[in-house]
Amino acid sequence: MQHQEIDRYLSNAKEILTTKAGKEGSEYRDIKYVQMASGTAYNAALMIVDEYLRRKEGHKFVKPKSIEDYRCRLRKYNKTLLSYLNEAYDTLHLAGYYHGTPSVRTIREGMDAAYKMLAIIS
Repeated sequence: MQHQEIDRYLSNAKEILTTKAGKEGSEYRDIKYVQMASGTAYNAALMIVDEYLRRKEGHKFVKPKSIEDYRCRLRKYNKTLLSYLNEAYDTLHLAGYYHGTPSVRTIREGMDAAYKMLAIIS
């Protein structure tokens, strides 16, 4: 159901980083695009967890309202997915989107976490 949309978000994030963020060595030049790509990839990570929880909880599923809600619910079902969510939160949401890190390594780690999350629900 949601798989194509998640793929689209991750592809868009990757494309923004590749074509607009201006990678120079180990840093990106244009923080605006790093923030845009990070936010897009983090949204994909949340969509992945939503899909996972929807499958686990069935008709009882209600979309989590906070990162703590996501963490609490994932803790019950899948600690590996929780670990990747925490990584995506720290690298993509906080460092990439919120703080606008220029670090290519940090953003790559966040993107890798999102792709690993996707593999879990695939």
